[in-house]
Amino acid sequence: MTVPTPIPAAKPVIDETDIEAAVRVLRSGMVVQGPEVKAFEDEFAPVANAAHCVAVNSGTSALHLALLALGIGPGDEVIVPSFTFAATANAVRLVGADPVFVDIQRDTFNIDPAAVEAAIGPRTAAIMPVHLYGLPADLPRLTAIAEQHGLAIVEDAAQAHGAAIDGRQVGAWGQAGCFSFYPTKNMHSLEGGMVSTNDAEFARQVRLLRNQGMEQRYANEIVGTNTRLTDVAAAIGRTQLSRLHGWTEQRRSNAAALDAGLSGITGVTVPPVPDGLRHVYHQYTIRVVERDAVSAKLAALGIGNAVYYPTPVHRLRPFLVDGAADPRWQLPETERAAAEALSLPVHPALSDSDIQRIIDGVAVVEASAVASAS
Repeated sequence: MTVPTPIPAAKPVIDETDIEAAVRVLRSGMVVQGPEVKAFEDEFAPVANAAHCVAVNSGTSALHLALLALGIGPGDEVIVPSFTFAATANAVRLVGADPVFVDIQRDTFNIDPAAVEAAIGPRTAAIMPVHLYGLPADLPRLTAIAEQHGLAIVEDAAQAHGAAIDGRQVGAWGQAGCFSFYPTKNMHSLEGGMVSTNDAEFARQVRLLRNQGMEQRYANEIVGTNTRLTDVAAAIGRTQLSRLHGWTEQRRSNAAALDAGLSGITGVTVPPVPDGLRHVYHQYTIRVVERDAVSAKLAALGIGNAVYYPTPVHRLRPFLVDGAADPRWQLPETERAAAEALSLPVHPALSDSDIQRIIDGVAVVEASAVASAS
């Protein structure tokens, strides 16, 4: 019997275009903080609808430096979702501030503005919404809340390159947006990140922070880090960026095909997209009955899938209190999502037959799971 070729959950692109860009920079000898970084920053700015972009070595560094540039530190609180990757809350802890975890909206998996407003206290300094899976958080409501209470907004846009609300891209709605260029993202630079902003002085502060606190060599102005992006990485980022729009449209087309094929399957909830939002489908995440069993059975059929995220951040070891989850964080929708969310392949390399295999596999496996749960 012929075994079908496995369908990977994600498929990073590294092709001759990227390799040639890297070789070109290596041969130039200008491999760190040279012209490629500046060009990458300028070319990425329209994606974030931002006046200024500052490239750094990872998405986590982008979050970290954005908070540092805002002056957030010990004694401050930053409101974050718990249903996200740990980097969101890690960045808050890295500056010495305290993350305040709030619940998500059931339909979108994104931070709930009502929960955010209820969590604001005297020490709240910022809100850090995550545009999870590539779907924008409710920035109109969140920015209104932030303005009313005098809070900063730092967007965790690590998964949302080109996502938009009513045609306005994410990344510069508040003080800063933070993007990741990890290999599995919608575009990558092997590893890297970007801080986007419309505030020139804020951008300068981030540039100082990424380069040991100096713009001019040996003229240190503040205490900084070394979180620079190499020119090799920036050159790869530029070639990837030139193809981002086409890849994104393919992801959106693949998601539409998955929607059509999965919508009628009992026990499956496809990801809804509210009116006016442009989802860029870093992940195509459904809710399913008996998620862990479904995941294992799909993998056995050669259909890659992944769980993002099985453990809410507030229940991870660094954020426990005396070995247990802080009793302040009662997050039922977060817990429900952690038990039901399953991400299926949506990457641009999928063929029509791959998509049909995914649909057929989910239908068969989920029917069995529903029957077992009955």
